[in-house]
Amino acid sequence: MSALAIQQIRSFNRTVTECIGALDDQFLGRALPLGEARLLWEIGPYGAEVRALGGLLDLDSGYVARLLYSLEQKGLVQVHSSPEDRRVRRASLTEAGLAERAELDRRSDALVLRILEPLSVRQRAALVAAVTEVEHLLQAAMVRFAIEDPTTPDARWCFDQYFAELDTRFEKGFNPALSISADALELTPPAGVLLIARLHDRPVGCGALKFHADASAELKRMWVAPVARGIGLGRRLLREIERHASEAGVAVLRLETNRTLSEAIALYQSSGYVEVDAFNAEPYAHHWFEKRLL
Repeated sequence: MSALAIQQIRSFNRTVTECIGALDDQFLGRALPLGEARLLWEIGPYGAEVRALGGLLDLDSGYVARLLYSLEQKGLVQVHSSPEDRRVRRASLTEAGLAERAELDRRSDALVLRILEPLSVRQRAALVAAVTEVEHLLQAAMVRFAIEDPTTPDARWCFDQYFAELDTRFEKGFNPALSISADALELTPPAGVLLIARLHDRPVGCGALKFHADASAELKRMWVAPVARGIGLGRRLLREIERHASEAGVAVLRLETNRTLSEAIALYQSSGYVEVDAFNAEPYAHHWFEKRLL
């Protein structure tokens, strides 16, 4: 990474924190620092699980607890156990908290207007386009990958979303029972591995490997959530899967795909995968690819 790139990002960070008033003890002129104001906004009108808030904001649970305590002392938040599960704690806004959140929204809008008003129409459009691109890139940088048990709720959710999308896009629908298997045992080490991509602690993609005795592996369950598309996540996920395959001693990585998945085909071709003759009897496949890793 170049020193110039690092310095430019640091300069950008300083400019943004100054522009939005993040350095003030009273964010937007209210009696709350930025951390408390942001937590108030994330809790929202419907409340939120305390443990989810830490993951959503990538904050230590102890720090979240201190912020919530401060907001409770100010009469803006109530923390209570969920009636469905006493072990789960939920935070909700009081009437005063809802009013404070609404005022913060009003002042945030006013701040944006003050930023945009001095600019010309062309400059405003350029700034909006630029911050949109920056947000996408920052989201891409915040995605984290981890190996996960394929029986967890997040893993099952990814699979369900993946199957539902294939059922919609394939010409004759999709029934996983008719497809070549990639069940939980086949995706659990040492037989295989499942990777989950997360943004704000929420699953936004997955990919899996099925290992074979001949030093080859199959790429399975490659999927990116619609909300996370357009930020290069598919390519990063593929690289991460390939890295795990290489570390496991896989010499050749193979996959099959349906002709309707044109964006996936383009990704594989641009990532060095070569189309080959069919190597299995997958009923939903029209194209078979492989890439030599070692």
